[in-house]
Amino acid sequence: MPRISQLVRKGRKKTRKKIKAAALRKTFNAKDRRMTETTSPFKRGVVLHVKTMPPKKPNSALRKVARVRLSNKKEITAYIPGEGHNLAEHAVVMIRGGRVKDLPGVKYHVVRGKFDTAGVSGRKKARSKYGTRSGGVVAPVAGPGEEGAEKTEEKTEEKAEAKGEKDEGKKST
Repeated sequence: MPRISQLVRKGRKKTRKKIKAAALRKTFNAKDRRMTETTSPFKRGVVLHVKTMPPKKPNSALRKVARVRLSNKKEITAYIPGEGHNLAEHAVVMIRGGRVKDLPGVKYHVVRGKFDTAGVSGRKKARSKYGTRSGGVVAPVAGPGEEGAEKTEEKTEEKAEAKGEKDEGKKST
């Protein structure tokens, strides 16, 4: 316990709040070739390696994780949520913050249904977290360097337009 005179001389230092998702707090400026402090909720990255990790003591499983190099040149380990995934090396993914309690050092999650990551097929509940559309249908996602997603999007738009024409016909009768 400090004396009053010591507090008068030195005062109390405020404890700095620890940043939990540090890789989301920096941006790489390619022109100036330096890092700048900015906060962002998501970052884009390229998968370097996909592997499994065993969780900490009371739990037992093989959790799927990916080593990702972010757009700000930082390398992180991110958890792949949901059952099954289509990620491989060189896949482009979106990363959000959020640690996995039973995996040491894993402080980020891969966003399902964005870029090269497909949503969880057959998912009925909590679909928005896993990139799944109504009825458990997965949104079509192109693999690395593929243009298939654009074509399938055009097909789904055509189907929606055709369905809209059918619905209008039913309403008029």
